Amino acid sequence: MFLRSRRLLLRLRTVYKPSACFSSGKRQNLPVFTQRSVIYRPIILTNHDLPLLSFKRFMSYPPHLVIKLPNLSPTMETGTVVSWAKNEGDEVSEGDLLAEIETDKATMSFDASESGYLAKILAPAGSKDIPVGTALCIIVQDESAVTAFKDYVTGPTEQVSTPKTEVPKPQVPPAAAPQPSPATHKPIAPTPKAPATGERTVVSPFARRLAAEKGLDLSNVVGTGMYGMIRSTDLNLESLDQKASTMTSGPMLNYGKFEDINVSNMRSVIAKRLTESKRTIPHYYLTMDIQVDEILEIRSKINSSLSNLNDSKSDEPVPKISLNDILIKAASLTCLKVPECNSSWHGDFIRQYHTVDVSVAVAIPSGLITPIIFSADTKGLVQINKEMRMLVTKAKQNKLKPQEYQGGTFSISNLGMFGITNFCAIINPPQACILTVGSTRPKILPDNKNPKGFKEANILSVTLCCDHRVVDGAVGAYWLSEFKKILENPALFLI
Repeated sequence: MFLRSRRLLLRLRTVYKPSACFSSGKRQNLPVFTQRSVIYRPIILTNHDLPLLSFKRFMSYPPHLVIKLPNLSPTMETGTVVSWAKNEGDEVSEGDLLAEIETDKATMSFDASESGYLAKILAPAGSKDIPVGTALCIIVQDESAVTAFKDYVTGPTEQVSTPKTEVPKPQVPPAAAPQPSPATHKPIAPTPKAPATGERTVVSPFARRLAAEKGLDLSNVVGTGMYGMIRSTDLNLESLDQKASTMTSGPMLNYGKFEDINVSNMRSVIAKRLTESKRTIPHYYLTMDIQVDEILEIRSKINSSLSNLNDSKSDEPVPKISLNDILIKAASLTCLKVPECNSSWHGDFIRQYHTVDVSVAVAIPSGLITPIIFSADTKGLVQINKEMRMLVTKAKQNKLKPQEYQGGTFSISNLGMFGITNFCAIINPPQACILTVGSTRPKILPDNKNPKGFKEANILSVTLCCDHRVVDGAVGAYWLSEFKKILENPALFLI
């Protein structure tokens, strides 16, 4: 509710005599304040004068709630509205799904925090790169108030345009057409003529050298120097350079048919973070071959036992331990022995973690995401397998929650299923290490115990990518040696 009167300080034009100010038809003698020859007078406005001011439109709308885009992840700066689950005018209850928002990590559900009616959608489906804090929709309590927001807009256009009274402009008589002034004749400088045939051409030494380099014929060049001397400025070298570049540059390359693909929020953030990681983190790489015959044999026995113990009445699928599950467990146990690799860089200090949360790289259609097996060092292979299958399924359906992929103290990336022998990866900051795993391949190794003097073994190549600010080369090598010891001696899993 507005007050009966308001006291405003309005800037008026410069005057030189104090004068009275009128308000509501009453004459009042008010003080006059001067500052830099500009006069400021306090003006008393009553309710009759208030409509003359321009107020924002939202003051005329019914009570409503503006829902803004929240920060759905620590690294989120913008989001994309994938779809709306409610239409304008629909009733919304607290906890109902409002929309699906694509963040820098995944597509997440955006639930209503208040009950009411969806009056206006301000960011339609498909809106991209919406900054955090931008208004998404309007919710009202009363269903009858929905129609009031039909033409609701945000931003600087959210003001009422008051009708303007056109003040007739004083008619100015048309200016008389200027009288044409008598033409003034300026003397035209004579154009220099080319030297006649047989006359000696005077050329400056620099112009002669340029003409020789460019292969110019000076017989048709008109000199503007003293006594008709040809100077370097008379050679018009710019047109010659343009002509040469046109002749040397071939036609534009024809790339044939192509398609431009829009960059998603996830792909944009992946590009930004990995570029920053590669530019700011001093990477180095250590590769080692590991014999995995014994661990593969134990894995086969475990899967056979799980299959025999399975209850036929249970609806849960039979766990099938993969080599990746074993690597997650072995890596977590190794990080306990070498905690330097289970650390992160924080500028003026290094944070060393007491639990091992392993981030596992998973490829999805929209990019790459790293769901986490928390406290992997305390879990068995069956539990790790169940959690990993659940996380991979949710990742491919874009249903991962932020707490399922944010954090992590150590990363693993496995491309062995594609036949990759070994590769190097980019560290996921602020972590200090990422382990890359290639494919298992047979290899002939010397063996003194074998009568043939050699044996065939299954070899797995792994590469440890380290942040040299946190992990020195000797520490990284020690981690790999301990990791190899655990895999080649599976009994160490029991210790």
